[in-house]
Amino acid sequence: MIYKRKEPTPELSDFIECFWIVDSEGDTTLFPQKIIPDGFPELIFHYGDPYRICISGEWELQSKNLIAGQITKYFYLENSGVSGMIGVKMKPWAIHSLFGLNMASLVDKVWRLEEIVPDFVCPEPALHSFDEFCVAIESLILSRKPNESRVKRGVEAIQLNHGMLDLSYLSSQIGVGERQLERLFKNEIGLSPKFYARIIRLSYIFQQVEEGDYGWAQLAYQAGFTDQSHLIKNFKEFTGEDPSKYDFDHPDMANFFMRK
Repeated sequence: MIYKRKEPTPELSDFIECFWIVDSEGDTTLFPQKIIPDGFPELIFHYGDPYRICISGEWELQSKNLIAGQITKYFYLENSGVSGMIGVKMKPWAIHSLFGLNMASLVDKVWRLEEIVPDFVCPEPALHSFDEFCVAIESLILSRKPNESRVKRGVEAIQLNHGMLDLSYLSSQIGVGERQLERLFKNEIGLSPKFYARIIRLSYIFQQVEEGDYGWAQLAYQAGFTDQSHLIKNFKEFTGEDPSKYDFDHPDMANFFMRK
């Protein structure tokens, strides 16, 4: 299985976090995958056999081109044959800025791209190399006129502080009250600032595990939890597993997306 990332052109660094590709190299073995919240919406393009998805408890066949909003809980994907997909991991505010969508309506949902953004006509990924396809998507995004994001600075502050940020400070940075801040976040990001910060703290835990050998009590302190039990509760809510039993080194999509 190939897992690969690609950085966007510097001109689009405010809108695209990265491009990624997952390819089974012709292998048709069924391989259920768990997906964990990471704080980024995505555009996803399948060039292999379709995937099945289970978010709400029922398995459904995915469309070819998809737009995925923020997710608040883990869910599962399963290939139906050869895997081949390219993703565009967008900045948290980018889909609202570029397409004018209310991101709260996309939370925990994966929609057919053509249904939500009919004027975003994408190339056929199977006819292009990964690099060529990324360039084509960049050209489409560069041709759009984005709206200015009111929460971009707040999101970046949450990310910079690994989710450990007082909401009153965040409000002062953006220059709005806490209630208006929540409304802006739900419209542009899809989630409240508090919930989004929890997801970023989860990413920080993965980052710390990847970078060093820490005990869970020390990690809880570093990630701003009052104690180890609160870290475990938060981790299990987002991943469905106890952190001491989670396989951070397993070569799967969840770990691929969570690694920096």
